[in-house]
Amino acid sequence: MRNIEPLSTPHARNWQLELTDAITSVDELLQVLELEHLECTPVHDSSFRLLVPRAFVGKMRKRDPTDPLLRQVLPLESENCASGVLDPVGDLAAMTTPGVLHKYKGRALLVMTGACPIHCRYCFRRHFPYSDSNPGKQEWKPVLDYLSDNREIQEVILSGGDPLMLGNARLERLLRTLETVPHIKWLRIHSRMPVVLPSRIDHGLITLLQKLRFRTTLVTHANHANELANEEFEVLERLGSCGITLLNQSVLLRGVNDSAAALAALSRKLFEAGVLPYYLHMLDPVKGALHFDVARDRAVALLESVRTELPGYLVPRLVREIPGEPSKTAIFTI
Repeated sequence: MRNIEPLSTPHARNWQLELTDAITSVDELLQVLELEHLECTPVHDSSFRLLVPRAFVGKMRKRDPTDPLLRQVLPLESENCASGVLDPVGDLAAMTTPGVLHKYKGRALLVMTGACPIHCRYCFRRHFPYSDSNPGKQEWKPVLDYLSDNREIQEVILSGGDPLMLGNARLERLLRTLETVPHIKWLRIHSRMPVVLPSRIDHGLITLLQKLRFRTTLVTHANHANELANEEFEVLERLGSCGITLLNQSVLLRGVNDSAAALAALSRKLFEAGVLPYYLHMLDPVKGALHFDVARDRAVALLESVRTELPGYLVPRLVREIPGEPSKTAIFTI
C-alpha cells in the first residue's frame, strides 16, 4: 500500500466549519462581489435557497454580473417560470427501494444524502423528495439486500445530494458494508466537492478510498475553467496519484459555458489537473432551470468546434438523459 503524506496547509481547514460559514443571503453575496446595485428578484421557492461556500465565491470576478460561476448559483426571477418538470430524468420510477436507483444494466446508484455543499440553480434533483427516498442511518439493510440479490450489479455509484457530505467515519462504515457484496467490483463517486470545497478532500478521505478493494472512479463536476485553481489542482492531482480514476461531467448552460472557447478551456484545464472530460449533459428540463437551456443544434455545433481545437480524448460526449432509456442518449448530428 502506498504511503500517503499529509496534505499541505490549505487543506488543514475544517470543511464542515467552512460549510457552516457558507453564504446563504443574496444580499451578502452581491455585497461581497461589489454588486450591491444589481437588480436581483429572489425566487418564490424558499425550499431551494442560495447556498455557496466562500471558497467558491472567491473564484468569482468582482463587479461582473455575468461571471460564469455567479450565474450558476444566483437565484433569478426566471426560475419562477411554470415550465419544466419536477422529475426530469425519471428517478422516482427507477427507485427499487428507498435510496437505490437502478436504471442501467450492471450498475446501481445510491442516494446517500440530500445535502450538497452548493445549490446549483440548474440542479435536476432540486425537487427530489429526499426525505422519503433516502435511507436513514438504520435503514441500509434493504439497500444491501437489494444489491446482494442482484448479482448483475458490478458497479455502485454514490450520489445524492453529494455523497461526500457524509463524514469519513460514516462513509467508511457504509463502504465496508458494500465490500461484503462479492460481485460489486467498481465504485464510482459523483461529487462537486473537489471544485467547490477542496478542503473536504482530506487525508482521512484519501486514505479511506485507497484502502478499499474496489476499483474507484471519482466523477467531479466542473462547468467552467475558472472553477479550477491551485487548491483544486492539488486535491485532484493527489487523488489521481493514489490510483483513483478521475473524470468530469459538465452541464451545457446558457450564459455559463455555451461557447466553444469556454468548453475547450475547461477541457484543457481539467487535463492539466489529471482529469478526463467525460460527459457534457444537455440541460435536464427541471422546473426552475429552463433559462439555462441551450438548443440541441447549437450544442452539436459547439462540440464540433471544440473537436477541431482539441484531441479526441479531451472532447466530452454530448448526451441527454431520457427517462426509461437503457443508457444515456448520445447526440451526434445537427
